[in-house]
Amino acid sequence: MGATSGQPGRYQRSSSGMVGALLVTLLVIGAFVAFRACNRTDLVVDPEHVDYLAQVGFAQEAGDHVVYPASLPGGWFATQLTVDGGPPTELQLSMLTGDNKYVGFVQSPDSAPVLLARFVDDAPTSGRAAEVLGAVDGSATRWDVWTDDGGDTALVARHAGETLLVFGTVPQAQLEQLAGTLTTAPVAG
Repeated sequence: MGATSGQPGRYQRSSSGMVGALLVTLLVIGAFVAFRACNRTDLVVDPEHVDYLAQVGFAQEAGDHVVYPASLPGGWFATQLTVDGGPPTELQLSMLTGDNKYVGFVQSPDSAPVLLARFVDDAPTSGRAAEVLGAVDGSATRWDVWTDDGGDTALVARHAGETLLVFGTVPQAQLEQLAGTLTTAPVAG
């Protein structure tokens, strides 16, 4: 084995050489990013459509007591349904309208203030109550109305010891329309 000579390698190392190499690297990265930006098509992600009635039917077969919309207004579709078996049962249904506005429905043993804080706002403003005919199996149901500064509206009612919450960024009349379809009837199989 030979002894090390202690002399530098074949090229001179300098800070200006390092800056030059860094600039070349950044130019290569910039060119790559520009190339990708020019050749990329916009990624379109369509929300998933969920057959919520089939899932409600499975929950009913398992013995859960669920409140659910018998049908959705025209152009609306379900994007997610979560059922936590009871007793008591907790159900969360997420929907989108035809113009991509969010609407949610919750059936829960939690109190109205807890659900409002979780899904609408920590300090919503109380509005004038609404009577919705047909809500939950044909009876007229009194729904408390709540709003927030962000444009959300919520309807809250009690049914069989549980809280029902219909909320979203749509007008109150559309929320009332959805609330009018709520039922506990067995899903037709």
